[in-house]
Parts: sequence; structure tokens; C-alpha cells
Amino acid sequence: MTAGTTGSPRWQTVNHFLQLGFRSTVLSRDQSMTSVLPGCQFASDNTAGYCPAAWRALEEANSGCVSSYGDDQWTKQACERIREIFEFDAEVFFVFNGTAANSLALATLCQSYHSILCHEKAHVETDECGAPEFFSNGTKVLLLTGERGKIHPESVETTVVRRQDIHFPKPRAVSVTQATELSTVYTVAELAALGEVCARHNLRLHMDGARFANAVACLGVPPRAITWEVGVDVLCFGGTKNGMGMGEAIIFFRAELAQEFAWRCKQAGQLASKMRCLSAPWVGLLENDIWLQNANRANAAAARLEAGLAAVPNVEILGKREANAVFVRLSPAHAAALRQMGWTFYDFIGLGGYRLMCSWTTTDAEVDAFVKDAHATAATAHS
Repeated sequence: MTAGTTGSPRWQTVNHFLQLGFRSTVLSRDQSMTSVLPGCQFASDNTAGYCPAAWRALEEANSGCVSSYGDDQWTKQACERIREIFEFDAEVFFVFNGTAANSLALATLCQSYHSILCHEKAHVETDECGAPEFFSNGTKVLLLTGERGKIHPESVETTVVRRQDIHFPKPRAVSVTQATELSTVYTVAELAALGEVCARHNLRLHMDGARFANAVACLGVPPRAITWEVGVDVLCFGGTKNGMGMGEAIIFFRAELAQEFAWRCKQAGQLASKMRCLSAPWVGLLENDIWLQNANRANAAAARLEAGLAAVPNVEILGKREANAVFVRLSPAHAAALRQMGWTFYDFIGLGGYRLMCSWTTTDAEVDAFVKDAHATAATAHS
């Protein structure tokens, strides 16, 4: 374990960059553009490709013959860089996607007769086709409610103590999403409180960090402050939504939980023979804190979009945005008019709710053009 403080030189630099709201000038589209062609603008941060740094690293790894199954310099370098960033001698594994990362991590924490506690809108419940239950041989997922996409210590406590008999699946793990599915972020204090209740009831704490970078960028704290320092046992650190084409890192902060995890990855078809193709982009993404720059850019684009849409008649901002997605309520006619103009975004959270997701590639020009078109169609869509 490596000691570190938020006042360390590296994190002073990062915090300064966050306070400035830095936006890189190296974007995939021309910032001076006055119109936006149809595409996948606000559909998902999955639609963006590799960022230049990750792509360059992949290109460099593509030359010559390299050892297979992770026994290569790129995988070793990626693991070491992750350990440096988290200031912890963690066990690190790479898999192809987030469903595999979450499901295999949770399966490692639980037996089939256990249960996993998570928010009712958690991705592991709503969007992974039962994979956590499948890979854990039937571990039950128990759903908790909570405002703004967050679960609370009181809910965990109530669920654990209300039944402890042998007829009920024994709670073993708590899963939180950081940033949440509703574009909110758990604070350090909120996670510490969850970590405390987990420790008291011998529960493992899993973090779905598909947008972990966006949470770090929002909070301006070192990664350790919202992971192992507050009791997180395993983090699924997302690369795909942060500037990579594929690949997630599973980070165990308790070595004993990672025993034989490599076999679990192999059995699940997640052990890449050409592992460098998964790990090398991580090297590019993590060097020079590109991952934080990408996340801050996406967050800043969402903040700009939120502010612009707040001034559009008949558009209601839903909830409090802290990460890189804006939720709005539009009339069906208004949404249809915008889509007719070539804009893409998803329906979400019930009738009239829509999600506008920004990525590391989202430009000010795209945001401003969408807001302009939202203004232009607002009156006719509600007449």
C-alpha cells in the first residue's frame, strides 16, 4: 500500500486542471463548425471511439510478436499504472466489457445462496440480462430504493436485519454505481457510511465504475478517496466509456478475494489470448491523466448542455446532474421534431423522460447546435 494525500503534487495539478474546467483542443470534430451532421451525438458515450492516446498505445502494441495471455510488457505496465493511480498494491484483471466485469466480480464475492443489494435502477439489475445471477449460479439480487439513483446505509441495514433466517438468501454484497445511472455521484462521506455498514455486517462492497472517471472528475478527489479508503473491496473501472474501444479493469483491493479469479475469467471466455490489445490502450489512457481529461470534458459538455436547455421553453430538467448525462422531459412532439432534424438520444426513466449523454468527443458546437434547435422547435412542438 502506498501512502498519499490529496495535497500531493500530482493531485494538486489534477485539482488545478479540474478547477479550470480544462477542455482539450484535440477533438475529433472541428470546434468552429456551425452545423452538426446527423450521427450518434447524445445517444451514449459508448458511441465514441478510441481517444488518440489510447489508439496510439494500441498501435505501438501492434508491432512484433508479444507473449500471450497477459504475460507482456503492456499488461504489466497497465497494472502498475493503475496501482500508482489508486495508491494501492491491488490485484488487477482486464476483461472485454462491463457486464463481464460486474458479473464476474460479484460472482467472486458471493455463493449461490447469497444475495446482492443494489439500487432498483442499477445496471446490474436492469441491463445485464441476469448475468450476475448466471455467473454466481443463482445469487439473488435484492433491490433497494433511493433518491437520485443512490442507495443509503439505512436501506442496507434494514434489508440485512429484517430477515436472518435460513429460508432467506443471506446478504453478502452491496453494489453501488459511481457515477450512478441517473448522472449523480456518491460523495466520499456517503460511500464511507456505506462502507461502515458493510463492514459491520460482513458485507462485500462492489463498485460498478463504468463512469468512475466522471465521478473522480466531478469530486476532484484522488481515486483512493472513493474506493479502498471508504471500504470498497472491488472496483470495475470502466475504460470503454472513457476513451477506449473496449476493455474494463477489475481492481481487487483485498487480495484474498482475487484468489483464482483468473480461472473464473478463463471459464467465462474473458481471458484474451492477445491481452495486449485490451491492456495497451489503458497505458495510453492513464498516462498524463488523459482519463481525467476525457471525463472532465464529458462532464463540462453536459454542464453546458444542461445550462442551455434550462432556458428553453417547455423543457424540464429532471434531477440534479453531476456527471456526463442530462435528463430532460420533452413532449413527444418536441422529441420527434428534434429527431427529425437528425439528433439522437434515448428515451429514459418513464413517459416523457429522455437522456442526453455526452462523451469525451462532445464539442461545444454540438451542444450549442442542439440547444439552438431545441429552442427553434419548442414553440411548434407545443402549439
